Amino acid sequence: MNAIDLLQADHERVKALLTQLSESTDRAVKKRTELVAKLEMEIAIHTRLEEDILYPAFKKAGGKEQDEMYYEAKEEHRTVDSLVLPDLKLTDPTTPEFAGRAKVVKELLEHHIKEEETEMFPQAKKLLGNATLQELGKQMEAMKAQYKKDLSAGKVAA
Repeated sequence: MNAIDLLQADHERVKALLTQLSESTDRAVKKRTELVAKLEMEIAIHTRLEEDILYPAFKKAGGKEQDEMYYEAKEEHRTVDSLVLPDLKLTDPTTPEFAGRAKVVKELLEHHIKEEETEMFPQAKKLLGNATLQELGKQMEAMKAQYKKDLSAGKVAA
């Protein structure tokens, strides 16, 4: 699978989790807690794949415009990973505050996904070409398998 296809499949999984989370009620404590944990795991893995494999190749192959896109995408990851998602995890799932924070996470991630899929990914396809994207996809599949194995063994925090 090429890198872009793999990342877009991840995007679809994340969007489905976000939809389920936003449609859940404040009585669905267990469901909300499980969805946040799944979302956190998907985002952690996805972020590593992008930041360790695709983004550096994209930045190296491009110019100033790609540099700006690279840093913007990394900053959006940092905002979700360091600020918004940790706040959501610490919020009582029975409160209106949780629903508000879940909505903000959804909006931020959907914005990020849209930018990647409409701006960065088409440029990456042109800059990197199919052969490179296939190779990057293989690296991503291997990293993803190892990361999931490490997570299930408790070797990495999500």
